[in-house]
Amino acid sequence: QVQLVESGGGLVQAGGSLTLSCAASGRTSPNYAMGWFRQAPGKEREFVAAIAGNGGSTYYEDSVKGRVTISRENTKNTVSLRMNSLKPEDTAVYYCALPRRWGSKSTGDFGSWGQGTQVTVSS
Repeated sequence: QVQLVESGGGLVQAGGSLTLSCAASGRTSPNYAMGWFRQAPGKEREFVAAIAGNGGSTYYEDSVKGRVTISRENTKNTVSLRMNSLKPEDTAVYYCALPRRWGSKSTGDFGSWGQGTQVTVSS
């Protein structure tokens, strides 16, 4: 089994930046693709970004494209999510997960979910 742990969340002023990290342990491989989702209170879980196992290919949700960058550090089995120009509507619990189908933005095509890290953006 692969275990994912998110970190880096916190309280940020609107317009600020934040970097989240997803650390993988257990039966991991540098070839594993990784993805980020978020879920705000009262809303469905929403796709944010994904990165291929080689770190070269990525895709993003249109609503965050240009403000978000996903990257990989294979040596530490870590994937990061850099978020700029944060807005109050970015407030959510952010999760990382493993995609079962490359290119999907559906929660049903991801697994091995972490416990999440809280991001709160104040106005």
